[in-house]
Amino acid sequence: MWITSSLSTAHTPTDIALGNFDGVHLGHQTVIRPIVSATAAVAAPGATPLTFSSLRGYSDRCPFLLAPCDFQAASPPAELPVGSPSPIPTVVTFYPHPQEFFTGEVRPWLTPLAEKAALMKQLGVRQLLLLPFNAELAHLPPEVFVEKVLLERLQAQHISVGSDFRFGHKRAGTVSLLERLATQHGTRVTVVDLAQSAGDRISSSRIRQALCTGDIDPVQPLMGRPYRLIGQVVKGQQLGRTLGFPTANLQLPPEKFLPRTGVYSVLVYDVPGAAPGQGLPGVMNLGVRPTVDGQHQAIEVHLLGWQGNLYGQTLTVALQSFLRPEQRFASLDRLKAQIQADCEAAAAIL
Repeated sequence: MWITSSLSTAHTPTDIALGNFDGVHLGHQTVIRPIVSATAAVAAPGATPLTFSSLRGYSDRCPFLLAPCDFQAASPPAELPVGSPSPIPTVVTFYPHPQEFFTGEVRPWLTPLAEKAALMKQLGVRQLLLLPFNAELAHLPPEVFVEKVLLERLQAQHISVGSDFRFGHKRAGTVSLLERLATQHGTRVTVVDLAQSAGDRISSSRIRQALCTGDIDPVQPLMGRPYRLIGQVVKGQQLGRTLGFPTANLQLPPEKFLPRTGVYSVLVYDVPGAAPGQGLPGVMNLGVRPTVDGQHQAIEVHLLGWQGNLYGQTLTVALQSFLRPEQRFASLDRLKAQIQADCEAAAAIL
C-alpha cells in the first residue's frame, strides 16, 4: 500500500473515496466499497508494502500542493511509476483532522494512522493520500479543490463520498457541486446514503460517546469489529506480579482515543504461542491505579491462565465488556481480592 502526504508523489489515475474516515467504521466502509469493488486486485506498481514503523504526518513546513510531510518507513519507497493503466483505489483524507486545525485542540483518533492504513488495506485500498490540512487547504475554493486537486492532479475517474460531505473554504462545497464539476470532465460520482444502525446514523461521534460512558455493547455493531487498543508491552512497576496477577503494561500511540477509565474484559491477540487469529481472555485496567499510584495513567492487561514474557511484544486488545469503574481500596489485600473477582467475572463473560 502506497502512503503519501503529497500530490506530487501520488500514483495516478485514481478511483477516490473522499472523507475523514476516523474509525473506518461501517458507515465509512460503505463509502470506500464503491472504489474497491471493481479494482481491489489492482495495486499501484512499485508501491511499498504496509510495513512502516511510524507515520509522523503533518508539519506546517509541508506546502499542501507540493512537498511530502515527514514520513518514516521500514524501508525506503520504491521508484515511482510513470502511470498505471487502471485506476488505483485511493482514499483521500485530511491530516490533521480539520476540527483540530480550526480549534487548536488535539483530537484523539479512534484509529491512529497506522491502524487506519492497515484497515483500509484490508478493504482493498491501494493508496492512502493524507492531505495536510493547513491554512492553504482551508482557504481553497471548493471549485479549485475539485478541478485542480481531484481531477487534474489525481486524475480521478470515480469519486465516492457520503451524502453529507462538505469541502472547500467555509465548507461551501456540496455533493451537488462535486457531481456537476466532476461529470463535466467525464468523472463518475457515487453519493452514498448515510449508513444507519438501530434507527440512527453510524458516526464516529456516536462511537466516541459510547466509549466515554463505558457502553461497549453498541460499539462493535457500529464499527464492524470490537474497539481495539494496539500497543507495545513495556516495563511498568511490576506490582501485579507481586499480587499474583502479572500484567502487561501497554504503550499506545499518544493520539489514540481512550475509553472510560475502569476495568474491562478483553480478548488479547498476537500473544506468543497462540494460534494465528486466536484471542486469549484477559482483564484490562485503564486508569491511574489509585490504590498504588494515583498519578500516572496506565493500561495494564492480565491474561487469564497464561504465563510467559511479553516485553517488547505488540499486542492487540479487543474490548468486550465494561466490568466496573476504577476505585481506591483500603489495602493491597482488598485490591487483590477485587482483581480475583474481576478475573472470575471476565472468565464468565468470555
